[in-house]
Amino acid sequence: MPKISVIIPVYNSESSVAETLESVLEQTYRDLEIIIVDDGATDKSIEICRQFQDERIKIIHQKNRGLAGARNTGIRHAQGEFLGFVDSDDIWLPEKLEKHLQHLESCPHVGVSFSRSRFIDDQGKPLAIYQMPKLTNITPEYLFCRNPISNGSSVVIRRDVLMDIKFQGNFYGEVEDFYFDDRFRQSEDIECWLRIALQTTWVIEGIPEALTLYRLNSGGLSANLLKQYESWEQILVKTKLYNPEFIKQWGNKARAYQLRYLGRRAIRARSPKIAVSLLHQALATHWQIILEEPRRTFISMIAAYLLWFLPKSTYQWLEKLIMQITGTNQQKRIQKEQIS
Repeated sequence: MPKISVIIPVYNSESSVAETLESVLEQTYRDLEIIIVDDGATDKSIEICRQFQDERIKIIHQKNRGLAGARNTGIRHAQGEFLGFVDSDDIWLPEKLEKHLQHLESCPHVGVSFSRSRFIDDQGKPLAIYQMPKLTNITPEYLFCRNPISNGSSVVIRRDVLMDIKFQGNFYGEVEDFYFDDRFRQSEDIECWLRIALQTTWVIEGIPEALTLYRLNSGGLSANLLKQYESWEQILVKTKLYNPEFIKQWGNKARAYQLRYLGRRAIRARSPKIAVSLLHQALATHWQIILEEPRRTFISMIAAYLLWFLPKSTYQWLEKLIMQITGTNQQKRIQKEQIS
């Protein structure tokens, strides 16, 4: 049996899926299976996948169930001791699986290993900035508020972890095992990570390298922000059923951090009014966010107002300059932490 199972949910991603699949096939660690879950794609995505001739590739077809549903189908078919997930518009660096396997095998208490990520644009061109989350001492409340895992393409998980959070449900006419919650069409990642943190003793820990290239899609962001927040709020509803004290203690703080995150997304989507509104809601929900993370909070507010009042060309110039400075500092930090 393969040591690692890689699960790639595919739905109408014909412009990017080949690059994603190539990045998995080019992994320096070779003992793996690649499970492509066709989640009811209606474009040429699966036709493109079939053009790759590699005996490690398996393609599974199903009616559309969403990202969580596709991952669950992949998990049910996976044979590996460890499972990695990569969305069909993201890319892995060649040494990703090798690095995570080293991490997990050297730290038997760690159940979820994640990496930092570098942003890429719609065309797959690397941008200057990185996701730079906290890597160790990740408590359930920190995970809930800040989600250091950042994106689903950054993780490699022990099979035992998924078995520990498995639940059964009848969502499609028969009883099945579930790991991610199919009822979530957004925010399914953080719901799953939070369940791991609250219901198991496994440690969630990151490694300093930026081994995932995470694609920023420019279209339609602002239109989906309210839907995303509504979906995120359902995490509170579900978690309250099995851990009401946790939600009572940390619910409002987590809301504020989520609203700030969505405000930053609105800035990226060039929607200043929405950004300002979301950031004001964050402060009204938990004003202490200013004291807890003053730099990030103030920068978010300033960026939202500058986007609102500055000419477009001036804002773009300023944004590019700040991103270059930030990216350079992040690269230095990553290199320093890799050495240490």
